[in-house]
Amino acid sequence: MANRTSPTVRRRRLAAELRQLRQESGKNRDEVAAFVGCAPATITKIENASSTARPADVALLLELYGVTGERREVLMTLAREARQRGWWHQYGGAIPQWFEAYVGLEEEAAEIRSFQPETIDGRLQTEGYIRALIQAEVSVPPDEEIERRVAVRLRRQERLTSPDAPELWVVLGEAGLRRAVGGTETMREQLQRLSQVSRLNNVTLQVLPFHAGAHPGMHGGFHLLGFPEEADRDVVYVEYRQGALYLERQPDVDAYAKLFDHLRARALGPDESRALIARMAEEAL
Repeated sequence: MANRTSPTVRRRRLAAELRQLRQESGKNRDEVAAFVGCAPATITKIENASSTARPADVALLLELYGVTGERREVLMTLAREARQRGWWHQYGGAIPQWFEAYVGLEEEAAEIRSFQPETIDGRLQTEGYIRALIQAEVSVPPDEEIERRVAVRLRRQERLTSPDAPELWVVLGEAGLRRAVGGTETMREQLQRLSQVSRLNNVTLQVLPFHAGAHPGMHGGFHLLGFPEEADRDVVYVEYRQGALYLERQPDVDAYAKLFDHLRARALGPDESRALIARMAEEAL
């Protein structure tokens, strides 16, 4: 069981529980909203975890659904924990709102599977590589924001060596290793970092080489997050230019899990991947 709690995960679990309770009660959102004294849209937002429910409203919902005893106490605890602030909130606008949810989910994930065809996975990036990526954006942010973004990404990386570190399995496209982000020295440092991190017991790193040819992941990268509690369903995170998709339906999760299995089967093994990365670092690209 994880030693930490994430308000994002708690909000998501509470939303699922309240949605299930309403469905079991046979009540529609209009009836529930009338009892609580809010708009039906508020109930919708609470049930899809896009809004955090106030503990007072949760208490009314549980009263309506006839929930008492230990289950009520558990759900009320979830409601209070869901309103806490995660460490990432201190960085303000450095994290887009659509990415905040991912950072919160990642904070408690027990297993992360990631496919990155064009860039190095953010959890494995060096500070120089991070800065070069930010400075290559269409609109380069002010220096102060750059510093906050770098700090957030480096803070996220701390979990890899924490006592409750997640199992991380990353498949990187060879293109991401050969693209000279920040120049030769920055990439040499980045490749050396990959070689070091790949030796951690909780990290498996594979390279999908050019000679693998066409593959089913050519549409883009994605992340699959699994959690220590059965009540928290797996999530697929797919990022695009102006936002992200969070897929939780079991057919979607299964489809991406199968896709990841195909990609790691076509990639070089961990030892071969580490050897390739080491050669690239020595050759300075």
